[in-house]
Amino acid sequence: MIDTQDRNFDDIADHFAHKIYGGIKGQIRLAVLSADLTPLITRLMEKRSEPLRILDVGGGLGQLSIRFAQQGHQVTVNDISPVMLGIAREKAREAGIEEAMSWHCGPYQDLAVQFHESAQAPYDLVLCHALLEWLESPALLVPTLAPLVRPEGYLSLCFYNPVSIIYRNLIRGNFRRLQQPESYPADIGSLTPNNPSSIEQVRSWLVQSHFCIESESGLRVFSDYVVDKRGGNGTPKMVLEMELAYSRQEPFKWMGRYLHVVARKGGLETAKR
Repeated sequence: MIDTQDRNFDDIADHFAHKIYGGIKGQIRLAVLSADLTPLITRLMEKRSEPLRILDVGGGLGQLSIRFAQQGHQVTVNDISPVMLGIAREKAREAGIEEAMSWHCGPYQDLAVQFHESAQAPYDLVLCHALLEWLESPALLVPTLAPLVRPEGYLSLCFYNPVSIIYRNLIRGNFRRLQQPESYPADIGSLTPNNPSSIEQVRSWLVQSHFCIESESGLRVFSDYVVDKRGGNGTPKMVLEMELAYSRQEPFKWMGRYLHVVARKGGLETAKR
């Protein structure tokens, strides 16, 4: 196994499950990701008669992976945290599909090494959601995952947006925290990462690894910033509807707490360049 200093959520797995997926934040994340990925999976399935091969890197609680496995796809879930992976497996067991899925506990770098050693076929779709910002060396993620994606396959990359940190502090008047924007860390036990990457950085990493960006969306483009939840902002159903409506719209999507990029890997000729 490769030694790594990447963040492991063993210590706050229950907090993560409650804070993110116990309320509207998790609902928005799943709704936007599903809205982006469902048409993509439909297009991929139109070109073949067999299930897709899907890899979920840093899969956490496995909500999307379980959903795709229930649709009959061949799904592998990876996570560095045995506690998080255990929760995901229990949810898959409750859904009656644990045995139909593959599970890998370890860092994503270790997964890539095993993939090459086994001469395994690449995946049609690789999911990597809310992992990039917790890595010691985020620039290594895309080039490490690229060989796992088949030519004309897709990478779904969801990551924390550093612009949202600045905007949130501006709204709340935390101007002192912005005087040295590169130096303030997240609180201990917080789910706010202290090593986020900009959209410009992510785009450059994708281009360098021969990916073509097909869509970009924002997750939680306004709801996290609302202090006084008057009117429709006090109704989760309406908040969810508005988040979905504005997740793809300029300029609102760029204020999302998270950004979701779907990128297609170039064909064989492109990959050789």
